[in-house]
Amino acid sequence: MTAAPPGPAVARDDDELAEFGYRPELKRTLGTFHTFAAGISYISILTGTFQLFYFGFASGGPAYWWSWPMVFAGQFMVALCFAELAARYPVAGSIYNWSKKVGNPHIGWLAGWMMLLASVVSIAAVALAYQLTLPQISSAFQIVGDGTGPYDTATNAVLLAAVLILFTTLVNAFGVKLMARINTAGVFLELIATVVLIVLLAVNVVRGPEVVTDTAGTGTGQPFGYLGAFLVASLASAYVMYGFDTAASLGEESLDPSRNAPRAILRAIVASFVLGGLILILALMSVSSLRGGKISTDGLQYVVLDVLGPTAGKAMLWCVLIAVTVCALAVHTAAVRLAFAMARDNNLPGASRLSKVSPRFGTPVLPTVIIGVLALAILLVNIRQPQIFTVVTSIGIIMIYLAYLLVTGPMLVARLRGRWKPAEGKFSLGRWGLPVNILAVLWGAGMTLNLIWPRAAVYNATAPHHWYLRWGAVLFVGAIALGGFAYYWFVQRHRTGVLAEHAAPAAPEQPAAPKEAIAR
Repeated sequence: MTAAPPGPAVARDDDELAEFGYRPELKRTLGTFHTFAAGISYISILTGTFQLFYFGFASGGPAYWWSWPMVFAGQFMVALCFAELAARYPVAGSIYNWSKKVGNPHIGWLAGWMMLLASVVSIAAVALAYQLTLPQISSAFQIVGDGTGPYDTATNAVLLAAVLILFTTLVNAFGVKLMARINTAGVFLELIATVVLIVLLAVNVVRGPEVVTDTAGTGTGQPFGYLGAFLVASLASAYVMYGFDTAASLGEESLDPSRNAPRAILRAIVASFVLGGLILILALMSVSSLRGGKISTDGLQYVVLDVLGPTAGKAMLWCVLIAVTVCALAVHTAAVRLAFAMARDNNLPGASRLSKVSPRFGTPVLPTVIIGVLALAILLVNIRQPQIFTVVTSIGIIMIYLAYLLVTGPMLVARLRGRWKPAEGKFSLGRWGLPVNILAVLWGAGMTLNLIWPRAAVYNATAPHHWYLRWGAVLFVGAIALGGFAYYWFVQRHRTGVLAEHAAPAAPEQPAAPKEAIAR
């Protein structure tokens, strides 16, 4: 673990907190690689690509691969805006505090509210990935039934996910040092495993890269032909490339965060794009057959076992399992920092208790436990929902895209009004700031609309078919957004303000100059 630098350097790192009215409370122990690891473990190449490849392939055929560079291009615009913000405001609860600064307290609260609930949903969504991998390693992990019953898979997924959420809750409760050690080791292993997988797939290719032009007839019957199928399939790529702001959310526990966080954000998304894109295209080029049900149901797990064989394939799936674990850990960590940031502004019920940092573990323990319990509750509500994977995942992504929009949108307004000032001598987009910001907003709005569109293929693919299931994302997200807006307007805005125990000490007043000095 990187040791803390001398006092003056830490004091400079804490300067930005004073602008928010906070006193430093979290220990700065995270170095450059730790911040990078936080961002890339949240994105988690192996978790995202392995969790929804089956859906992307089934919905759009091999040509769905083009959604990968499309999503990267849009999210890279968002990441560039976030890098500028991270250089200017490297504080915990990045999304919440950024939108509060470039917008206003109401927008900040709504962004934090959406991001906090999205993070809880994301923990549940990531934890469900255990079901897609463990039974492929051994049938012993299919504890509920044999997997052929209508609810066997969904129920077993909740059971396995509950074990993972319990683990992430305990690790986060015991402090940032333990979390950072596990996260760093997991990311290091994930990166090595990703490179090894790319090499192994590359030496086993059986077809050329032109495979990504094959639509597999998925556009048939779609209102807009293949474009309609492609937009549905793009959910698989949209699920992977977010969470890069986590590097900034740990800003109060990082060394030199205003310089390290922007770099970590951009490195995390670029590395994920390159490595993930190679895995996806090489998987399509190396699998023995692109026709048949297995690849559309078991996804990359099936491809790995098919190409590498049972021994090497299962060894690689264990690496995927580790990636899923550290991804869930990173999502949980980011959610706790966000809850802490909102609570110290008295912006959550029971704020004083939620914002209390354990003197023993140096981390907010109560929000860690509450977030874990809420993630479990989301799973239990969906325990007999056959479409649990796509429904929970889709709702989580939509809310995160909306939270991102509540940052990039107000930031664009601030630019147009001349109120945005990047940090001097640190990361800045310069004259490219305005066009990049415009593209980030357009991308976020367009993709949010695409994700929330009430398609049966996403929200009610199998029986029983009900209108409220198909419109479930619109109803749920709408209720969360409108309810949060109303709650802040009528209740919370009258209470907002930095709690006394977290407030920066007031600067001592300068003594008045003697009268004779004034006269001279």
